[in-house]
Amino acid sequence: MAGREVKEYEALVNRVAGIFGLLKYFPDDMSDEEVEGVLHILPADMATTIGAVMAPRIRRVSIAFLKGFQQWLDGALTAKAQGKKIILVPFNFPPEFVYCFKNAHPLTSEVLTVAGVASLEGQGERYWDFAMGLGLPDYLCSANTIELGSALTQADFEPDAVISAAPGSCDANSKIHEFVARYLGVPQFLLDKPVDDSPRGRRAYRTYFRSLVREVEEFLGEELDEDRMREVLTLANEATRLYYDLWELRKVRPNPCPNIFTLYAYGIRYTLWGTEAATRVLRLMLETVKERLSKGMYPSREEVARCFWIYTYYYWDWYGFFNRMEERGITVLGDLLGSFFFQPVDTSTKESMIDGLADTCWDYAMTRQVGAESMSAQWLEDISYWTSQLDADACVYCGHHSCKQTWSVFSLVRGEIMKRAKLPTLMLQGDSWIRRMTPMSALDEQIDEFVATVLKRKRTTLARQVG
Repeated sequence: MAGREVKEYEALVNRVAGIFGLLKYFPDDMSDEEVEGVLHILPADMATTIGAVMAPRIRRVSIAFLKGFQQWLDGALTAKAQGKKIILVPFNFPPEFVYCFKNAHPLTSEVLTVAGVASLEGQGERYWDFAMGLGLPDYLCSANTIELGSALTQADFEPDAVISAAPGSCDANSKIHEFVARYLGVPQFLLDKPVDDSPRGRRAYRTYFRSLVREVEEFLGEELDEDRMREVLTLANEATRLYYDLWELRKVRPNPCPNIFTLYAYGIRYTLWGTEAATRVLRLMLETVKERLSKGMYPSREEVARCFWIYTYYYWDWYGFFNRMEERGITVLGDLLGSFFFQPVDTSTKESMIDGLADTCWDYAMTRQVGAESMSAQWLEDISYWTSQLDADACVYCGHHSCKQTWSVFSLVRGEIMKRAKLPTLMLQGDSWIRRMTPMSALDEQIDEFVATVLKRKRTTLARQVG
């Protein structure tokens, strides 16, 4: 694709916005016949994803989630037309901070990549190829390079500014955002995390965050309004409460929470936190899980394995990854990106709200673990907590190709997980956002073999010990 003119309608955000714009015409609950009619006219790649999310057991929540996502995209398009600024943020920065401003709207680069991979024919690979054609190194992360590769065509929906909160935790993310900001000529605002997990480090981080606040206020020509902040953060706190209610239900055996709901929960976290749309979708998710629990609903004859993914998921085959595993009795309890430690923000004063947002940033996935004083120690501590809380049987590591930092400590972490928690840990290799590296059939085969041999042997050993 590099070297030829890129048409505006071929760009990722424009294509995704056009597709998701159709969702406003969907009823909130669709019949099997209506779903079949929609799938019949869709391109193959998108039909696969829509077919997965329209499974009857998750359909109502999926439609609500997708409509919320469409609202987020529409908000960006409307904001642009109204002269508001679009601020591109990474996955580890709270969108509710941007919602606190009247003259700004957040777009999250990794979420846009997931949307492209899930909904577009070709799954976003053309934009990766464009970035590579510009001479960018192939060890960059596909999570952001796919969407930002589209931005680099200069035919796509361009941000007005970039917030970079990944320095110290994800170098690949930091460098591609810096490159895009320079290439497009838009300002970049940095939030560094000190490699100091003591109270002194926390105080320094709050200082850095306050500096970011001043820079964004100056850029937007708008000072943060205390009443608006309180309104947004009250909604964010309600979403946090609903998230933890959902977390408690995920502890039940067999798990009443459909596998894909774990993705929906943090899809909302990275896009809509601080809006009424987020609380609406989370409430519906909670209602659905409670109903499934009361009726004893589980897609398989039995729950044969409860697996916690200690890093990321695979995002390019939702049916294969989420639904098919669930239908084989393999529960996806969650992953690092979707397991939070966020606390409700104190909304009593403007100062307390700013400090609360800074603390939220600190506790984001990867910032908290990879940016810690000891990456392996913090990662291990958090995994131990999550797996014990959710009663996991095993862990799975998705060896994403660009995450050299986690590869560097994985052997140590796996050894300690198996020693302390007695949880067997499967190592997989495959890009989380590009299907070219490892097909889902090969990943399925490795997971099935792991469950049938290692986990079966573990259960047999435990049964003998109990006997």
